Amino acid sequence: MAFRKRLLVVGDRVLITPEEGEERTRVGLYLPPTAVDSKEVRGGRIVATGPGTPISAPTELDEEPWKIGGGEPRYLPVQAEVGDYALFFRRAAVEISFEGKKYLVVPQAAILTLVREELPELDDSAPDADP
Repeated sequence: MAFRKRLLVVGDRVLITPEEGEERTRVGLYLPPTAVDSKEVRGGRIVATGPGTPISAPTELDEEPWKIGGGEPRYLPVQAEVGDYALFFRRAAVEISFEGKKYLVVPQAAILTLVREELPELDDSAPDADP
């Protein structure tokens, strides 16, 4: 019986497919020569995100603080979403290889910007075509 492997991202980290360096990224961000020459920043597409930063639930007044809580873990979610293009500090990235593909694991704090493609909103003020 063959088991299928899955790569899980933990905490406030994201998994990125790196874009190999150019001055202008595929999504249209222009990187100034100082950033390209010093190789301080890098870009790539986010393929997975962790659940976020774990936070503890505030204790309620009627609870006994020494009891061990058994509730579901709570997280402050990451801002990045799968499909976003991220520009991040190169030094913070850790390169890994999984099933023959190269990825970068980057903490959310190292992400400088995100480019997200969104559908245009429908204009409700336009008159209907039907009478």
